Amino acid sequence: MSEELIEIAGEGLRAAINPFGAELTWLRDSEGRDLMTDADPAFWTGHAPILFPIVGRLNGDVLRIQGVEYPMKQHGFARRMAFAVTGHEAGRATFRLTDTPDTRAAYPFPFVLEIGFAIEDAALTMRAAIINPGPTPLPASFGWHPAFAWPLPYGHQKEAHRVIFAADEPEPLALLAEGLVGPETVPSPLEGQILSLDDSLFERDALIWNPVRSQGVRYGAPHAPALDIAFRDTPQLGIWTKPGARFLCIEPWHGIADPQGFTGAFRDKPGVFEIAPGGDWHCSVSVTLRA
Repeated sequence: MSEELIEIAGEGLRAAINPFGAELTWLRDSEGRDLMTDADPAFWTGHAPILFPIVGRLNGDVLRIQGVEYPMKQHGFARRMAFAVTGHEAGRATFRLTDTPDTRAAYPFPFVLEIGFAIEDAALTMRAAIINPGPTPLPASFGWHPAFAWPLPYGHQKEAHRVIFAADEPEPLALLAEGLVGPETVPSPLEGQILSLDDSLFERDALIWNPVRSQGVRYGAPHAPALDIAFRDTPQLGIWTKPGARFLCIEPWHGIADPQGFTGAFRDKPGVFEIAPGGDWHCSVSVTLRA
């Protein structure tokens, strides 16, 4: 489903957001070149879905609250719902989603989810706030899922692109098995702080840093404009594509898929945080185009 896109712009970037899912749909430089996925339906039609109230899959696709099982599909329901547009100026826009009878049938809590986008010069900042208006602690996970163009539109082949981490990441990576975190790990594919990109990295699904030490990465080819992606509030990071596709998802998460065999309560799920009654939780991601 699509709605009329909400466009914002600054000196160096322009963007459009679909109120359905509050999904960043395109991001372009000052020359109109696309920095995001072409959404080829042969691979994946997503652009940058908002992951709430879960990240990844649940075991059996059910959420367990106080002994009751609630149906919940991968990455939650926010990406499949219409957000209200609560503000729109030249360089910024804000969106809001609140609980409904349909959401409470899957996630039995009152909530307010606010997503904001702002462009200043050549930087896009995306902000999320989860507010708990209810009388009990609100358990949740949240994730960003932006899909950037691979290759970026600056004349280099896919194989020249790389992701440079801000810190050393020596720990082995988690692997998914049918969407759940399996017991197997693999050695880090980084050389120093550099991930050299190749389709073969993703033959077994996403690469998952759990936890990630870095608070940002640089994505692009050497000696070409690149994207600096900063994520200071999210302890996990996924990088994903489908071999042959022309996108690379760089996904800061506060949450992760269920471990295989997990049957515990949602509050005990790895990556879940709780928001006190009347409280809120915030996180942000920025994407800066570096010439």
